[in-house]
Amino acid sequence: MSDAFPLNLPSLTSMLEAIPAPAVLLDREYRIRAANNLYRQTFQQDASLINQNCFRVSHGYSVPCDQAGETCPLRQSLQTGQRQRILHIHNTPKGKEHVDVEMTPVRDEKGEIQFFVETMTPVYKAQGQKHMIGFSPAYTHMLDLLNRAASSDISVLLLGESGTGKELAARHLHDHSPRAGKPFVTVECSGLTDSLFESELFGYEKGAFTGANQRKQGLVEAASGGTLFLDEIGDIPLSMQVKLLRLIESATYRPVGSVTSKQADFRLICATHKSLPALIRVGGFREDLYYRISPFPVVLPSLRDRREDIPHIARHILEVISQKRPRSLSNDAMNWLQKQSFPGNIRELRNRLERAVLLCDLQSIEPEHLEMDLGEYDLTSGEEPKENDADNRPRFLPRVIMPLEELEKTYLAQVVDTYRGDKLSLARELGISERTLYRKLKELDR
Repeated sequence: MSDAFPLNLPSLTSMLEAIPAPAVLLDREYRIRAANNLYRQTFQQDASLINQNCFRVSHGYSVPCDQAGETCPLRQSLQTGQRQRILHIHNTPKGKEHVDVEMTPVRDEKGEIQFFVETMTPVYKAQGQKHMIGFSPAYTHMLDLLNRAASSDISVLLLGESGTGKELAARHLHDHSPRAGKPFVTVECSGLTDSLFESELFGYEKGAFTGANQRKQGLVEAASGGTLFLDEIGDIPLSMQVKLLRLIESATYRPVGSVTSKQADFRLICATHKSLPALIRVGGFREDLYYRISPFPVVLPSLRDRREDIPHIARHILEVISQKRPRSLSNDAMNWLQKQSFPGNIRELRNRLERAVLLCDLQSIEPEHLEMDLGEYDLTSGEEPKENDADNRPRFLPRVIMPLEELEKTYLAQVVDTYRGDKLSLARELGISERTLYRKLKELDR
């Protein structure tokens, strides 16, 4: 396109100042034609950015985003003719940061797209030492889902292995929601008996049972106006799930020992590392409750699926845990970390770094400080296990007795959800043919 624009550029430029967010005006050749003051203040850009390519200013690329392996909102907007929204990683005065980008096409009197208004909102991290970190595609996709859900009151189900940061994700949802100024209340569902779960969640009145010498506020009441986070919801006793379902459906509850119902006001976030569909199949979780808590599921990627984030996470953890004895990771140590599988995910990474800080007498942490080789010892007895010892054979035991056919289906569903290889490799490890595996998966609707 030539420099003779069919639209009034000064009018469009002044229009940017009316936008309550950092914004720039782009042409079809990815050139920045104007920027509002909020953009200059937020990203500390001067007049020299005019006529520069947006991909060079925002990302440091020499080619447009779609040619650099990323999604380009301008290209998508041009192709669809519609407004586009995407989470991008931009260069900012603080370094690389996630920015929520919205691209709106501007048409001339003939209906042709000539310009684009790009508004950008940095995704600010929560204050404090604990916050989510990452720039990998898997992490960015997860963060995009969280940001889209944060502004609404929709119930979110966080799924992922232990140690992937589900509570941090829940806090991110709360901190970026309209309820951010209200309480964030966590309910640890693991290990709670029926009676304890009910009294913790709903509270109780004075005299409700022996030892109830005064009224106790429940966690539902404590979360009023804010967010209620049910961590490891798969561990809630089956008998209590119906009461939780009633709470969600009616937004009312009754404290133990009370005859009067109370109104509940909270945003619900749940998390689990278990396969709830598998629990439903064996009668361990209510199907109606599952559909109530999972209108917006978000899977948190494991650390092995976002290895490029390990250096950023490791450096942040070190800054927090070694303030009194500053330590850094050598190149060899960082390379060693990025090669690990980390079954315990971020929690395991933190454990290794805490141990390394204690073992390292110099400033630089090396691989030998990070290794935690416990050998083949039985940690309960301190003795080396004997070969062919029956007590050391791996066991797969369900929580409830079930028919063998159901046991096989449950086990296969769990294996499929966690196995990282292809179907042929999985069939070989299971000791069956690939054809048999596909038949069994078809029976599972997988």
